[in-house]
Amino acid sequence: MATADIGLIGLAVMGSNLALNIAEKGYTVAVHNRSASRIDEFTAEAKAQGLEQNTIPKYDLADFVQTVKAPRSIIIMVKAGKPVDDMIEQLLPHLEPGDAIIECGNSLFTDTQRRFDYLKPKNIGYLGVGVSGGEEGARHGPSIMVGGSKDQWHNAEAVLTAIAAQFNGESCCAYLGEGGAGHFVKTIHNGIEYGDMQMIAEVYGVMRDGLGMSAKECAEVFKKWNQGPLNSYLIEITGHVLDAVDDQTGKPLVELILDKAGQKGTGVWSAIVAQQMGVPATAIEGAVAARSISSRKDERVAAEAIYGKPNRAKTDVTLEDLEKALLAGKIVSYAQGFAVIAKASEENGWALPLATIAKIWRAGCIIRSRFLDQMSSAYEKGEAVNLLVVPDFVAIMKDSHLSLRKVVAAAATGEFPMICLSAALSYFDSYRQGQGTANLIQGQRDFFGAHGFEIEGRGSDLHGTWPSTLGK
Repeated sequence: MATADIGLIGLAVMGSNLALNIAEKGYTVAVHNRSASRIDEFTAEAKAQGLEQNTIPKYDLADFVQTVKAPRSIIIMVKAGKPVDDMIEQLLPHLEPGDAIIECGNSLFTDTQRRFDYLKPKNIGYLGVGVSGGEEGARHGPSIMVGGSKDQWHNAEAVLTAIAAQFNGESCCAYLGEGGAGHFVKTIHNGIEYGDMQMIAEVYGVMRDGLGMSAKECAEVFKKWNQGPLNSYLIEITGHVLDAVDDQTGKPLVELILDKAGQKGTGVWSAIVAQQMGVPATAIEGAVAARSISSRKDERVAAEAIYGKPNRAKTDVTLEDLEKALLAGKIVSYAQGFAVIAKASEENGWALPLATIAKIWRAGCIIRSRFLDQMSSAYEKGEAVNLLVVPDFVAIMKDSHLSLRKVVAAAATGEFPMICLSAALSYFDSYRQGQGTANLIQGQRDFFGAHGFEIEGRGSDLHGTWPSTLGK
């Protein structure tokens, strides 16, 4: 007998937490997992939290599907890539027209689009749903970015809206568009997240190596900053990470953690798609590159032995400079990310609602921050796509870019790596420069490839008379 409001397959940490979240909100969720032992463990977790009455464990896939009320919404939480395709094929024989598969992992948006197109003729809905907030967000309220089949979205809308984070009484869940729209927005979210994290790390490096601050002192600064314009989830947790002490040694935990950052692909996807569309996203690209460099620990140690340790005299930048520099860098990173989203919306016919995206990022997700409310308001007013020309952010940048400039200059002379903040500054300077230097590049391109150039008032397919360099 069909008694479940929704089904969920995949009971690893994220899947389990989503299922418990659904049950806690008063909906009945049927659950299934490839390994029966994990179903047993989940059942025990649900019972311990007093939620067993809203969970229906099922060990057989066909039985699981039949337990969900039609038209069915089945969430799958499996590893991105081939496992998702395999799960779709396993589910198909048990589904009926009007049912929907809801994939909540970090899938490449083009894969989501392919699956959407594959299932549409079968009248099976496919929703590619970005879920941000990590394990805690999944359990207590993530930001949810929905893309795919609009009709089948309505079947799951009540559940997904209920389990999402709330901001001033508004759910941080929204339908964004067909096909891969939801997973695309989640990808760019993660790209912005990469940039945000790298900029914070670069500022920490100046504090540690240039100002001689201890981890505890750094923690106190980030806690203070979280009370001001930089208020955000990542600034908040940075204070906690820097404050943590290792149980075995009594030393700051951050000083024992190996400086090799991992990545799972979404940041790289963000950088690639930005390049493909011709939208500069230098902060994201810099952050991806920084993680790649960090992973080459042995090479970095060998290079240091060749060149010697950096000659880092104490810097004259202040904590106020660092705070303003970080604020300016973050705004540039968000501006680039939203510009990529706007271009993708245009190219894919998604009509992505920028104001809504900013709204659903205000709570639950990793990049939630105070100024997302301002960003949402700007887009609701129909202001420019690039946030750097929105009045509110123009005022902030005018006040803070000099500090960003000072910090980047000090990093260059003090030998502090600053791949992300320096990229943000270069983008800002390039974006606001009415007369750039690409005229020389166009002349060079015409010289060696007859690509042509434009002169105002004369046309756009002009050529120069260049001397021959052959044989010289």
